[in-house]
Amino acid sequence: MSANLDLVRAIYAAWERGDHSSAEWADPDVEVVIVDGPNPGTWTGLAAVAKEWGEFISGFEELRTVADEYRELDDERVLVLTQFSARGKGSGLDMTAKGAILFHTGEGKVTRMVRYWERDRALAVVGLKE
Repeated sequence: MSANLDLVRAIYAAWERGDHSSAEWADPDVEVVIVDGPNPGTWTGLAAVAKEWGEFISGFEELRTVADEYRELDDERVLVLTQFSARGKGSGLDMTAKGAILFHTGEGKVTRMVRYWERDRALAVVGLKE
């Protein structure tokens, strides 16, 4: 297993426990792109990413992110097929998505993270099939 795959697995180990507090894994200038879903956009830098993610997760309870599969694409990219579930705090509505996150790495840190709420879209972008 590569160091990049180990890094991404460690991130998911925390997220699967519901711990989204650490950003030690991220480059200070990390770029986060959310391609689709309820809050698409692009954020650069730890402060901007933390603010956006904090605002997003504050609207949910019982937030859960689980990795279904890890695919090491090359020396710099790891694709994680994910399941996301949460309940809206105000609405009480349940939200689920089978998506993917593409992690770009460099020098032991995540430099770019691209979230896809639609798994098929992510697989198509990297030239893979489920």
